[in-house]
Amino acid sequence: MAAKKEDGRRVVAENRQARHEYFLTETYEAGLLLTGTEVKALRKGQANIAESYASAEDGGLWLVNAYIPEYQGAGRFFQHEPRRRRRLLMHAKEIHKIAIAVDRQGMTLVPLELYFNERGIAKLKLALAQGKKLHDKRETAKKRDWNREKARIMRDKG
Repeated sequence: MAAKKEDGRRVVAENRQARHEYFLTETYEAGLLLTGTEVKALRKGQANIAESYASAEDGGLWLVNAYIPEYQGAGRFFQHEPRRRRRLLMHAKEIHKIAIAVDRQGMTLVPLELYFNERGIAKLKLALAQGKKLHDKRETAKKRDWNREKARIMRDKG
């Protein structure tokens, strides 16, 4: 079971590496078109979106390479494919805006977290992102370490 956050969301899967690998610019919330066994597997807290990405094709958005394991309570004829492409549900204007950013500006759509909202509906938090270079990652690590050290100094002094 996934833990509930203070805003009523129950996070199922999180992509922690995304903040390290990319500069995140804008975030979006999208619904998912899922089958019944996928929803049941998600409710058990089983999913992985670490290697997944979203792409704009065929006039819509698709979540590619997300892993939702088969639900063991169902028979073998009712199972879904664990790594199938899943359609993301968003407004047409948002899809168009994202598609333009991905095509023209060379940005990537990265899933950040998969969760159930307060009404029990599966949602995916996406971000428009630009890849970091190695020197950018080093700079981010330096800043993080310095902020941590600064906090220690301030705590000890006062």
